Amino acid sequence: MSYIGSKPADAVLETDDIADGIVTNPKLSTGSQQNFRNIIINGDMSIAQRGTSATGLSNNDNGYHTCDRWRFGEGGTPTFVFTQSQSTDVPTGQGFAKSLKMDCTTAQSSLNSNNALRIQQRIEGQNLQYIKKGTSNAESLTLSFWVKSNKTGTYTLEIADADNSRFNSKTYTISSANTWEKKTITYDGDTTGTLDNDNSYSFVLHWWLGVGSDFTSGTFSNGTWGTSVDANRCSSSNVNLADSTSNEWYITGVQLEAGETASDFEFLPVDVNLQRCQRYYQVITSGSSDIFGTGFNYASNQVRSYNFYYRELRGTPSLDIETGSGYYALLRNGAVDNLNTFQLDGRTNKKSYGIINTTEASGTAGQAGFLRTQNANAFIAFDAEL
Repeated sequence: MSYIGSKPADAVLETDDIADGIVTNPKLSTGSQQNFRNIIINGDMSIAQRGTSATGLSNNDNGYHTCDRWRFGEGGTPTFVFTQSQSTDVPTGQGFAKSLKMDCTTAQSSLNSNNALRIQQRIEGQNLQYIKKGTSNAESLTLSFWVKSNKTGTYTLEIADADNSRFNSKTYTISSANTWEKKTITYDGDTTGTLDNDNSYSFVLHWWLGVGSDFTSGTFSNGTWGTSVDANRCSSSNVNLADSTSNEWYITGVQLEAGETASDFEFLPVDVNLQRCQRYYQVITSGSSDIFGTGFNYASNQVRSYNFYYRELRGTPSLDIETGSGYYALLRNGAVDNLNTFQLDGRTNKKSYGIINTTEASGTAGQAGFLRTQNANAFIAFDAEL
C-alpha cells in the first residue's frame, strides 16, 4: 500500500475496505484516537449563539445564557448576582480561543442553607449507552478541564444520574490564584441503574461554585456512587465564589470520556461543533436587515411562514424571540407590514417550524413576500434544550 506523503502513524486499513488492491472506503485509525470520544458538547466554549455576555444572573435565572450547552444553576432564592460571559482569557499554548467566565457582581458573603450556585451540562441518555452503566461492564469515566480563579480552595464536581437518582461527587483544588490549571478526575463505573436510551437527559455534571449547608451536612460521597441525598452531594469545604465582587471563575477544555485516563482535548471543526449545538438551540435570525424566510398573508390580518431548520432539533422547541415595535417586516406586493412579534404555529415539530403573526398584519389574503428584520435587537431562535 502506498501513501501520498508520509504514512500516518499507526495507520490501519480494515481488510473489508480493500477489493482487488483498491481502497474503497478507508477507515483511518491512529492508535488510540477515537472520533467524538468527548461526551461534552462545546467543551472549548467556542459557540455562543445566544450572545457573549449575560448580566444580572441570580434568583430564577436557571438556564442557558451564553456559551451553548452550558447551563447556569441556582437555588434557594439567593441574593448573589453574577455576570456570565464568553471570554478570550485562555490557557497559553493549548489551542483554546474561548472560555466561560463567571464574575460575581453582587456578593452574598454567607449562603443560606438551601442556596446553590453551579454550572452544568446535561447529556442525552442515547449518547451514553456505550458506557454500559448499570451493568457489570460499566465503564469508568474521566473528566478533564482547564480552570482558573482568584478564589483558591476546594471545589466539588458531581456527576448525577437523573434516570435513577444516583450521584457521584469528587473534589478538585485550585491551588494558585489567577493561574490556569488543568484538572483530571476519574469516576468509577456504576454497575447500578441503566440509563434510558432516549433524547431526555440522563446525566448532568455540576461544577459547584457555592453551596449551602443543606448540601454539605451529611456524609460526602467522595467518589462513591450512591442514591441521591442532597446532604451528601458537596464537600463541606467547598468555596463560596459569591462571597466577594472580586471573585471570578473561568473554565475551558472540558472533556468527558470513557476510560481511566484523559486524552488530549478533541478539537472539532467549527462547523461540526456548531451543528452539534444546533440540535438543542438554533438562531434563525439576528440583527437588522436580515432576510430570514418567505411569508404570506393567510388572511388579511394574519402572516405565516413555514420553513425547515438548518438541522433536526432534539425535540419540538419553544420560541425564543426579542419583540418590539416594527422589529420585523413582511415585504410584499410593493407594501410593507411592520410586525412586532411572532408566535409558534401548532404545526411546529423537530424538523420544521411555523411562525405566525395575527396582530399587526394588514395585507391581502394570498399575497406573499419575504421576511426581514428591522432592528438591531431583533432575534428569533428555537430552543430544544435539555
